[in-house]
Amino acid sequence: MNYTVRVLKYFVAFSVFCMLIVALNLLMSRTQMTLEEFVYVTFHTPRGMMLPVVMVVLSLVMPRIDFITRRVEGDVEEHRTQIDNAMKASGFVYVETRDEQLIYRADGWLTRLTLLWDDEMKVSQYGQWIEVSGKRRAVARIVYRLDSYLGMLKRDE
Repeated sequence: MNYTVRVLKYFVAFSVFCMLIVALNLLMSRTQMTLEEFVYVTFHTPRGMMLPVVMVVLSLVMPRIDFITRRVEGDVEEHRTQIDNAMKASGFVYVETRDEQLIYRADGWLTRLTLLWDDEMKVSQYGQWIEVSGKRRAVARIVYRLDSYLGMLKRDE
């Protein structure tokens, strides 16, 4: 169910992006083409026919590659302040603890929109590692900051 919803979200996002490109192209173009002519020319050429195919393929693939888990050496309880600071600096706020995982969500509606409302970040303990799971670009920023904060702690000791 979750995968299907994500596929639909990506397809809608790609569709909106394509419509924006078409609108900008029509507004900025010096040709006197109407929208109907533009759509006809676009979708009745081999390249134009590839657009819907690429959108569907990307929509099917993106949910699988856009969610990752990364680890940083540390302890969730001991380094909770650094985790909270890394999340806050990345635009996320603590929501709840569920199944021994700290759950964070994006702070603003614009961040939530850019993440297609898949803005839930999960932080948990995995052996000697702090594990961060969620959207790829958000996790990369959070882990980079968290690793930096934990590195500063080690230098100060």
